[in-house]
Amino acid sequence: MFYRTTTPSPLGSITLLSDEQALRGLWFADQHYFGAGYDLNQAADQSTSVLTAAKRWLTAYFAGQQPTSDDLPLAPAVTAFRQRVLRVIASVPYGQTITYQAIAERLGQPSAVRAVGGAVGHNPLSIVIPCHRVVGSDGSLTGYAGGLDRKIALLTLEGADPQALATGKLRV
Repeated sequence: MFYRTTTPSPLGSITLLSDEQALRGLWFADQHYFGAGYDLNQAADQSTSVLTAAKRWLTAYFAGQQPTSDDLPLAPAVTAFRQRVLRVIASVPYGQTITYQAIAERLGQPSAVRAVGGAVGHNPLSIVIPCHRVVGSDGSLTGYAGGLDRKIALLTLEGADPQALATGKLRV
C-alpha cells in the first residue's frame, strides 16, 4: 500500500509518496518524470510517520538548516546502477557540488557519464537525494528535472556563489 500527501514549499507544491516503511518519491508538481511510474491516484491520500518525517525534513531544509536523511528511510525503486549513482549523490555534502564525470569515476565506470546523467535526471527523491548538486564538468548548471530556476534556488539556499550562479558556472 502506498500513501501520498502534498506539501507547500518556497519553490512550489511537492508531492510525497511512501509505503509504511520508507519514502518512495518526492516531486515538484510540474517536474519531469513526476510520479516515476507510480499511479499516484491509487495511493491513499493520508499521512504516515514516514510522510510526516519527510515534511519535517523539508521544513528544516528550506529554513536553511542542514538536515540529514539518517532518520528518513529512503527506498527509491530504481535499477541497481541507479541505486549506486544515488548513493554517490547522497554523499555530496550540503553546499558542495559534484560532476557527472566524477560520479562515473567514483563508480569505477568513467565512460558511463550518459548513464549517470540518466540516473540523475530520473532521481525519484529530489532534494533529499540532492541531484541539484550535480553540475557539468566545467561547472555549468546542466538540466534539473524540477527546472533550472529551482536548481539555482536550491544551490543559492545552500550558499552557492551568486555571481557564479549568474554566469551559469560554478567552481568544481
